[in-house]
Amino acid sequence: MKFIIATIKPFKLEEVREALTALGVRGMMVTEIKGFGAQSGHTEIYRGAEYAVNFVPKVKLEIGVPDAMADEVVETIRKTAATGKIGDGKIFVLDLAKAMRVRTGETDDEAL
Repeated sequence: MKFIIATIKPFKLEEVREALTALGVRGMMVTEIKGFGAQSGHTEIYRGAEYAVNFVPKVKLEIGVPDAMADEVVETIRKTAATGKIGDGKIFVLDLAKAMRVRTGETDDEAL
């Protein structure tokens, strides 16, 4: 099993969710976050004063998938979330040692 963590632009969330649902992903956790990468924030003007925005709003997706689906899920996120501009996000893939569905006690692939 793999645990996929992806950070994407917030306005891409619904499009990514629809693409992953069509792929067969049965669930994900979504968190609103702030961060920066290569873009290192930016400056904005508010009421005539310029100020620095050091952290950019992002959305973090956390998804557990069977090994066989991992590459396809990663590629689907990459294609769907891409705008071609700086700040599109990152995707991390980790090994998932164990998963358990709280309600039924199912474990591993059955719990996903």
